[in-house]
Amino acid sequence: MTKRPKKTTTRSTKAGATKAKKKAAAPAKPAKKTRVASKTPASSSYRCFVMKSEPYVYSFDQLLADGRTVWDGVRNYEARNTLRSMKKGDLLLYYHSNEGLEIVGLARVAREAYQDPTTDEDWSAIDVEPIKKLRKPVSLATIKAHPLLSKMALVRRNRISVTPVTDAELAAVLKLADTKL
Repeated sequence: MTKRPKKTTTRSTKAGATKAKKKAAAPAKPAKKTRVASKTPASSSYRCFVMKSEPYVYSFDQLLADGRTVWDGVRNYEARNTLRSMKKGDLLLYYHSNEGLEIVGLARVAREAYQDPTTDEDWSAIDVEPIKKLRKPVSLATIKAHPLLSKMALVRRNRISVTPVTDAELAAVLKLADTKL
């Protein structure tokens, strides 16, 4: 005799779950309004992003020396889509990852997304130019300890190389860095 797997979902369970979801959904609505950084960049008006780079691969000092660079090699769909949402002139917080673990400089998008020249596949690149080095780098530990910045996409989506930044987060980073635009 062959046993059939037990059916785990029934019509009455689904109806009960729907009622439970409706009750739980009502208080959750205000929380969604405060999670601005979780919106997709294409559907909102972000004007600033965090861009990560290992300093031994391409440091902010190297960007300052070069004056402009192609930002290519992004191989994550979410990061690629974020690159594609960037407009010329958008601000970038330059973050040193793996070593340093700190936001060290300000840059801007010099050219909007175009085909990544390192591949024939559907990946994008942008051109980046430096604005200036932060007076005081803002460490990841400081970001995680800050009540507002601890909710940044940089912290919550730590595996993504390009993430959006809200105006309030940008203002907090600049204040901590003792830097003006």
